[in-house]
Order: sequence, then structure tokens, then C-alpha cells
Amino acid sequence: MVGSLNEEGFDSVTLSKGEGTGAYKNPDASPSLDFHFTDSPSVKLELVCHNEEVGTVIALICKHAKTTNPADGIIYVTDIKEAYRVKNGEPLHLV
Repeated sequence: MVGSLNEEGFDSVTLSKGEGTGAYKNPDASPSLDFHFTDSPSVKLELVCHNEEVGTVIALICKHAKTTNPADGIIYVTDIKEAYRVKNGEPLHLV
């Protein structure tokens, strides 16, 4: 799925491995060793894009990340008000 995003020009993606719980319980998941309440492995994908690219990103994720599981995930879209480089504190110009 990340490859399909890269092919469309979305090269900067962050993936975070985690565990979660919710209405869907993965029948193959083992109890977490770290948290007593989590039971399903998960991956969080973070990507920043321009407003006009949101539809393309959503379509790519839905097409390539879909599984046969009832809980494939949720896509959240939020506004980025400001961004700064950690190296020098300079603002990034979000146009």
C-alpha cells in the first residue's frame, strides 16, 4: 500500500506499529504483553498532503489497504495549521 502511495508521488509517510482494542476482536490475536486491554495489532499511517490531494490519498488507501477483516481501520483528515523544522525551528510554508 505504501508503494502505491509512493508511485503517486506521496513519498513522505510515517508508519507506527501498535496495538489496539475496539468493537472488532481479532480472533487470531494474542493478549498483549505490554497492555492488559489491547488485543489486536495495528499500524498507523501518517501522511501530510495538500487539500486537493486528500481524495486521491483516501482512494489509494481504501483500494490497497482493504482486507477481509471487518475492521480495516479509519481514515482521519485534519488540518495542519503550522509546521516547523526541528533542526532549526524554521517554519515550513504550507501552500
